[in-house]
Amino acid sequence: MVKIGLSLPTAGPDASSDAITTVAEAADRIGLDSLWSFERLLSPVGEVDMFGRKGPMPEIYHTVYSPLETLAYVAGRTSRVRLGTSVIVALLHNPVALARSMATLDQLSGGRLIAGLGQGWMPQEFDAAGVDMARQGAGFGEFIEAMRAVWGPDPVSFDGKFYSITPSKVNPKPAQPGGPPIIVGASTPASIRRTARTKLGLNPLWFGWESLESSIGAFHTAARDAGIDPAELPVVVRVNQPLSAAPAEGDATPVGSPDQVAEILPRLKKLGVTEIFWPLGSDIDQGLGLMERLVDQTR
Repeated sequence: MVKIGLSLPTAGPDASSDAITTVAEAADRIGLDSLWSFERLLSPVGEVDMFGRKGPMPEIYHTVYSPLETLAYVAGRTSRVRLGTSVIVALLHNPVALARSMATLDQLSGGRLIAGLGQGWMPQEFDAAGVDMARQGAGFGEFIEAMRAVWGPDPVSFDGKFYSITPSKVNPKPAQPGGPPIIVGASTPASIRRTARTKLGLNPLWFGWESLESSIGAFHTAARDAGIDPAELPVVVRVNQPLSAAPAEGDATPVGSPDQVAEILPRLKKLGVTEIFWPLGSDIDQGLGLMERLVDQTR
């Protein structure tokens, strides 16, 4: 069964503690599997280069609640729904500090955290964090190795090119043995292969069937080449458009109505997708109603 999740209303002019509370408590009640937050360090007032397209930052990024603090708050308002980040820009952080924060949240939530990490794309954020963007790639892989070391048994030690941890006791450890599952917002062929070879999950964006099939196919091929069973690796798809009240035209996709989405979940499962989540849209009550309909049809 493909798990079903929801993005928390943590960004844009409508983000608020009341909205986050309403959505979190409803998600727990109606049986959703997961709730998700994301990170945006800042929103430059000038033009930015977003994946080859220059222009102003979308308004939704002008306000973004910090992801781990939000999930800690949500953990206290819920009892069973899992709590994920999609994504935290790992290289803007220190691996020991981020690993300890995530371990603390995993303990406070009773082992419900999913650690979604990405490499980032905005030079202005790297400048603000004092980190060279050249650290992407090998530095990102080393960051994750250092985090995994922190989640392992004491004494923790790590000696890499970019990060070093002198033998130390670092606690608390996560509630989940070995640490929370890690999924990576990988999109380039090299990053997808690296994610598979290091036994991490994949967190692709929905850009259409062809793109999704290509990304997951490359991910599974790289896993098999490394002697890893692809079935062991989660694939969590992020959709940036909400469900629709009326059926979408054409082939059913994850951005159609609850009925259409229920029809395509078996196709997603066959591809290897283990979980998928959506934002709510501007009408929270309507969005929660659509998500509840989807849960009812798929459980």
